[in-house]
Amino acid sequence: MQVPARTPAPGEETVAITTTGPGKVRTTLSIARKVLTLGMLGLVGGAVVAGAALPASATAGLAAKLASDSFEDLPSALQTPPTAQTSYLYANDGKTQITQFYEENRTDVESEDIAKTMKDAIVAAEDTRFYVHGGVDVKGLVRAFVSNAQGGEVSQGASTLTMQYVRNVLKNDPTITQEERLAATEQTTGRKLQEIRYAVTIEDSLDKEEILRRYLNIAYFGNQAYGISAAANAYFSTTADKLTLGQAAMIAGLVQSPDLYDPVNNDETEAINRRNYVLGAMVGTGAITQADADKTMAEPLGLKPSRAPGNCTAVSEAHNSWGFFCDYFTQWWSEQEEFGSTPSARLAALKTGGFRIVTSMDPAVQNKLADESKNIYGFDNPKAAPFAAIEPGTGKVKALAINRHYSIEDNPGGRKYPNTVNQLIAGSEDSAGYQFGSTFKMFVMLAALENGIALDRGFTTKTPYKSIYPISGTPNCGGFWCPVNAAPSYQDGYQNMWTGFGKSSNTYFVKLEETVGADKAVEMAKRLGIKFRGNDAQYAEPEAAKSWGTFTLGVTSTTPLDMANAYATIAADGKFCKPTPVVSITDTTGTSSEAAAKVSQPDCTQAIDKDVARAAADAGRCPVGQRPQQGTCSNGTSIQVADIVGNIPVTGKTGSSSGNETESFIGVTTKLAIAGIAVNPDNPRDAVGEPVQKEIIAAVARTLRDTLKGQKVANFPAPSEKIAFRSGSAARPEQAPAPQSSARPGSGRGNNNNRPR
Repeated sequence: MQVPARTPAPGEETVAITTTGPGKVRTTLSIARKVLTLGMLGLVGGAVVAGAALPASATAGLAAKLASDSFEDLPSALQTPPTAQTSYLYANDGKTQITQFYEENRTDVESEDIAKTMKDAIVAAEDTRFYVHGGVDVKGLVRAFVSNAQGGEVSQGASTLTMQYVRNVLKNDPTITQEERLAATEQTTGRKLQEIRYAVTIEDSLDKEEILRRYLNIAYFGNQAYGISAAANAYFSTTADKLTLGQAAMIAGLVQSPDLYDPVNNDETEAINRRNYVLGAMVGTGAITQADADKTMAEPLGLKPSRAPGNCTAVSEAHNSWGFFCDYFTQWWSEQEEFGSTPSARLAALKTGGFRIVTSMDPAVQNKLADESKNIYGFDNPKAAPFAAIEPGTGKVKALAINRHYSIEDNPGGRKYPNTVNQLIAGSEDSAGYQFGSTFKMFVMLAALENGIALDRGFTTKTPYKSIYPISGTPNCGGFWCPVNAAPSYQDGYQNMWTGFGKSSNTYFVKLEETVGADKAVEMAKRLGIKFRGNDAQYAEPEAAKSWGTFTLGVTSTTPLDMANAYATIAADGKFCKPTPVVSITDTTGTSSEAAAKVSQPDCTQAIDKDVARAAADAGRCPVGQRPQQGTCSNGTSIQVADIVGNIPVTGKTGSSSGNETESFIGVTTKLAIAGIAVNPDNPRDAVGEPVQKEIIAAVARTLRDTLKGQKVANFPAPSEKIAFRSGSAARPEQAPAPQSSARPGSGRGNNNNRPR
């Protein structure tokens, strides 16, 4: 770091400067001043520090040390103060603040961002000879010596602003232990002399403006405000550059005793008296006139306190839903080894590192989904509608919304809602997720396509279907699982992947699962990011998975975020990206470290072949009422999507768990994937009922339509004829073995009776 030379004190002789290295500035005068200072310390230092004369041998040794000291000889903390800095979390526009994280409420500012009246006030309050002395005020030492001698005890220490700065840095260094911090403030001769030595060296290397800036950035001003930026906001809800004379005088007066003079947490009388004292001192230094002082003394303090929000529970009430995204971010951060060896160390780094984090959260998508969720269920409803949105091809999480308050406040009547900080959307150790029903048929289809089974592969099945999977429970046919279709009239019979997926035929997909192997379907789900939490993990083991026939009906618990990202992989031509809540991370220098840059980049792999993904996306056009680019289909389970989104290409799938305990829908475009579900998070057996599925479908479709408005959304690339047709040609599609109607009587809309789907 290049360090500016110290500004000569008024009346001081200017001499040539010899530079012996970067930031290492030496003058003949500075060495002489150091020796002279130590000589004075030999006379009065003992009385000032500990009431005893300083031995001549110690004076000589310290003088020699001082004469050779340079800026590079100082502890690294004094060269570049490692003060705890507030980290700020922003939405994806880099401007909309979500919240901030801090251990000490502090943000460093540049000198030009501090009002001149504030600088004048702190000099008048703490060190009127600041611009004259060279780090140690010898006249102040003499004055302290006389006072201490008359009082019989050490009542004055004659600390300059520079000496206070040294003490503050050493005691606040977050890289040292608590014992080392206490040692930095102990009242001993050795500690005081070290402080003096450091102060003189700093004055020899940094100019007065820089020393003052550093002091104002590190001082504690009470009310949990560290540094002048935090203090200006904490007491007056303003910034350091806009402080008025009265405000600056009051803040400057706090340094001597921050807790005693703090007017927010104490009576204002002490703060007013101290402010008036500072105003008088400013008259003495010539910073203001007596008239200015008198006018300001007659004014009230004019407090406008502002408690700086911190952590995810401090997200503003107007955007409380952002708290769940913030919570996901902190969960993600605690898993990044680049920020520390343990989760607690990583979170400590977040609270002290001064990071500027631009997240992937899109306020438009987040707010839209939050509104849709609240429209389905109110805050006081035990049932919930969590939604997750993610960007295909990058893994950037755009939104996490639910009809809950992100809050640690108590809930009425011992309930678990509406206030909670449980991660109900992205999942956690406390929340394994929910059953997404027939949306899991996608994993069976992908496994089949990957293993050479074409989209037009047809099977004729009927209800009930006797599977190859042993089961002791129901439905049971001679010891084997016998799934049924909720609407046999149009789900039974001959189906291929287009029609079977569109109608959500259980019996077709169980037959397809038998053909490819249930273990391959489970492995596919794992590859696309599905986490098997809790008891479900045992069934996902390779051997156990072979007999997990019910897997295709979505009986395992998962989260909206996991499902949105799995389907996003299909929209991204098979490229799987780990979900990430960040776009960029920079530190206090405005640059991104190697570690921060690494974790900010999308972490993507080609999880499945492009043609496999395109074939699955093509079949996914059938449930939502859009035409696939290969093959044909009708009677989808969510055909109202096509009416809502208009010409936006969408692929997706509905899902219902047993007894309509949950109802879900996943809608995906090449730009955005959204998964939503209706559920009682605290009581899975409390069925949400069939009708709510329409609301989930409409909420996802409206969000896709409204947030993608005006954007060009690319169509899904067509799959090859080779993967679409067993024959390899669209001219020779597989035919049903015998003509039979698969159309459902009535309207032909398959929204209400296809269970489970």
